[in-house]
Amino acid sequence: MNDSVKPALDLLSPLQMGALTLKNRFIMAPLTRNRAGEGLVPTEMMVEYYRQRASAGLIITEATLVTEDGIGYPNIPGIYSQDQVKAWKEVTDAVHQAGGKIFMQIWHCGRVGHSSMMPGGRLPMAPSAIKPAGEVMTYEGMKPYETPQAMTSNEIATVIEQFREGAYNALSAGFDGVEVHGANGYLLDQFLRDGSNQRTDEYGGNLENRARLLFEVMDEVCKIWGPDRVGVRLSPLQPFNDIKDSQPEQTFRYAVEKLNQYGLAYLHITEMGTDAPGAAGPEFDISTLRKLWNGVYMSNFDYTLEKANDAIQNGDVDAISFGKLFIANPDLPVRYIKQAPLNEPDPSTFYGGDERGYIDYPFLEA
Repeated sequence: MNDSVKPALDLLSPLQMGALTLKNRFIMAPLTRNRAGEGLVPTEMMVEYYRQRASAGLIITEATLVTEDGIGYPNIPGIYSQDQVKAWKEVTDAVHQAGGKIFMQIWHCGRVGHSSMMPGGRLPMAPSAIKPAGEVMTYEGMKPYETPQAMTSNEIATVIEQFREGAYNALSAGFDGVEVHGANGYLLDQFLRDGSNQRTDEYGGNLENRARLLFEVMDEVCKIWGPDRVGVRLSPLQPFNDIKDSQPEQTFRYAVEKLNQYGLAYLHITEMGTDAPGAAGPEFDISTLRKLWNGVYMSNFDYTLEKANDAIQNGDVDAISFGKLFIANPDLPVRYIKQAPLNEPDPSTFYGGDERGYIDYPFLEA
């Protein structure tokens, strides 16, 4: 036997991800569930939800607000108050006691929001005063988007500081690292893409300027954590939240090449939008971004367990983040090992509600 032949990797193979050694390559994707309590503080129900899923190699939390000004939806948790930090510490303690590892995804929703949810009833903030098409979920039901307020230079500086504080608070809450949410049409993505950023100052215009906020946020977050405990999520072809770019291949090649210089724990690329060619800008082969990245490359978008395992074995990715499968199957790795049937997720319970469809999905051993 040739000793130089490496054993085949699969979903159950350990993975060195920055400073962490993961027990497997099942990643729990960040999943908005709208179940935070008063003051956008995590609840005991959320503690149990994350504890149940500690068999994942890594849990990435639902996107978590770095400021109350960044709210986009009802009952999404924050990491800007001490009550929130204390409650998140209960989550991380529970996950660690169950043998798991957990990153917090930090975000600012930007123009995705509504004045009815904002402090003082002010308009949401954005790179430019461009109203997205469609409607947004509010405490009073679905409402049409509003034209956001274009951010001033001082407001941009404040947001960078809020990401820094959010990263520090996540550290205080006992997380293993953080993921910066640069995807899905939220604030950092809004600055990056020219469909939503029509500024003429140092944060708009050419690609280098549009990407500036993303990298200034990454700089501050990495100062808190060290880059080997920081990940970033991008969505090059995702049209969600009426986001688009005239040259997405150029935009995201630039972003990935520059992010590659940080030595991050991982790059998390969602493939959402590959099923709607042209919806967010000219189509391109998203897999070419893998060749620009020297570290751990994670992907996401309706992967079956079989498709995910094949992608890892082929070297297309290093890890896969699962969304709906982890919602319905808290013991997903065990079910994979035993080739057991999977629970079916109930979409009617995805956003908001109580324990039903949240912490009551059965475990295999039960």
